[in-house]
Amino acid sequence: MERYDIVVLGGGSGSQVATAVAEQGLEAAVVEPGPLGGACITRGCVPSKALIHRADVVTDVRSADEFGVDARLNGVDYGEITASIHETVFEKADAQESTLRNSETVTLYRGEGRFVDDRTIAIEPNAAEDGPQELSGHTVVIAVGGRPMVPSIEGLEDVDFHTSDDVLFLAERPDELVIVGGGYIGVELGYFFGALGTEVSIVGRSDRLVPGEDGDVSAVVTDSMRAYCDVYTDHEATAVRQDDGSVVVTAEPSDDGDAVELTADELLVATGRRPNTDTLDLETAGVETDQKGYIETDGHLETTVDGVWALGDVLGDQPFKHTADYEARIVTENVLDDAGRTVDYGAMPHAIFTEPRVASVGRTEAALAADGREYEAVTVPYDAAPMGMILEADDGFVKALAAPDGDILGCHVVGPQASTLIHEVVVAMDGGGTVADVADPVHVHPALNEVVYAAFDELSDAKYSTAPDWRDVSGRN
Repeated sequence: MERYDIVVLGGGSGSQVATAVAEQGLEAAVVEPGPLGGACITRGCVPSKALIHRADVVTDVRSADEFGVDARLNGVDYGEITASIHETVFEKADAQESTLRNSETVTLYRGEGRFVDDRTIAIEPNAAEDGPQELSGHTVVIAVGGRPMVPSIEGLEDVDFHTSDDVLFLAERPDELVIVGGGYIGVELGYFFGALGTEVSIVGRSDRLVPGEDGDVSAVVTDSMRAYCDVYTDHEATAVRQDDGSVVVTAEPSDDGDAVELTADELLVATGRRPNTDTLDLETAGVETDQKGYIETDGHLETTVDGVWALGDVLGDQPFKHTADYEARIVTENVLDDAGRTVDYGAMPHAIFTEPRVASVGRTEAALAADGREYEAVTVPYDAAPMGMILEADDGFVKALAAPDGDILGCHVVGPQASTLIHEVVVAMDGGGTVADVADPVHVHPALNEVVYAAFDELSDAKYSTAPDWRDVSGRN
């Protein structure tokens, strides 16, 4: 049996822990059955956003005449788009694999691992690798990620369908597509396919799409998606069947209305993700999970077994690549230096790449109200800043939420460059800052970040800030 200072199960963000340990002269092993880099690189964030970038280009060309630009879309080579993105992301995954294989202190095992006891891992290797083997680690990190959840829908097992794992690389664009699921995966892919000309129908159980977002955000996303898709909120997909080469989805409304039948060439099931912990034999190691299979950890990310840690999608609360990278840093410091660092998700941002873009950090207004928390809220439209008027971002807004003492509780941005604009607020929140920390600094004029400034300056109401309001300065707009 091979013995290591640390064994990492998962070749995504968890491999960063192995690399950091190796740089300190310790022996590390990484166990991964699939492409290196985790879901993000080959079947998640990177390829999906590359596709969405193409959708943005198509949308810009089609709307160019609104800005006095004569442009025409002569065609879209769909197969070339998906093939080039596939090549790019898998080249990156291969490069990461080569880096690990060439490391003198990190050993890569290509296969699926499971616990034999709390420190021993049995590996069932991929076909091209050697036979089954065992290895042990003084420390073990569980970072095996997740996979698409397949719901229980009558007839689904008898129908060909896609998940987010494979729909990104179709050789041909479907003419018609039904998406079951109204979360961020469903709406992002709905926007992509709809923008490229597919007739898309989205079925969502909640009364609005992306229901986990602030209510004002999800309302805008739901309305805007109607430009690209037929939207069936408050509907549940209850049955699926194949009919003469097409797939038919029966969607039942939550009230007493009539069911609808949606027919399409292809079906995408995007009802969320589940952790890959069911393959690990965690009970053998004594690692506890909740009812959904997510691993229980303390604030330091150590599991219920001493010396066994977890990070990434197996934790469930914040299923984002940037969260997993942050957790990898926490685990690394705690393992190497016994730093005692605890995780803090209070300033953890996320974004949704629809049209318009969405970005959020902190609490929603509904969550604050449900907790009985005293707060103040201000919402300003994008045209509160000159650049917002220039971009004609009619649906765009910034909502800022703060406690009466000025502590920032949350911020929600809808509109162009939302995923970039949110970081001004993230930095302030992460440093324990207040409304004044966003409203007081001088902002470039004219620039889109003035819309963030406008929201926080209005929220301050001269209580936290002495910064002048450019909107009141004659001749400077």
